[in-house]
Amino acid sequence: MEISCEAVHAKRLRGDSFVLLDCREQDEWDYCHIDGAMLIPMSDLQSRAAELESFRASQIIVYCHHGVRSLRVAMWLQQQGFNHTASMSGGIEEWSLNVDSDVPRY
Repeated sequence: MEISCEAVHAKRLRGDSFVLLDCREQDEWDYCHIDGAMLIPMSDLQSRAAELESFRASQIIVYCHHGVRSLRVAMWLQQQGFNHTASMSGGIEEWSLNVDSDVPRY
């Protein structure tokens, strides 16, 4: 259910195909985000879930600030039939600390 940010980074370096989904709010995204990610805030997920329909068979990796919201979103998506969904443990905070220090912390 969870994947480390280092493993996500390795997948990106290999060019693996997956969707990186940011479930934080717009103001958090505006402050910092991971390039190439798609923003659907957790608060909008139910009303915007159709935007993910074309990715139903793809791996979806969800991230947030610390990994709590993203775990809830990943579980909800799995309940909706998105069977290849995981949460990036540690969120963008961990990403900034261990993968890309150019991503601001907050």
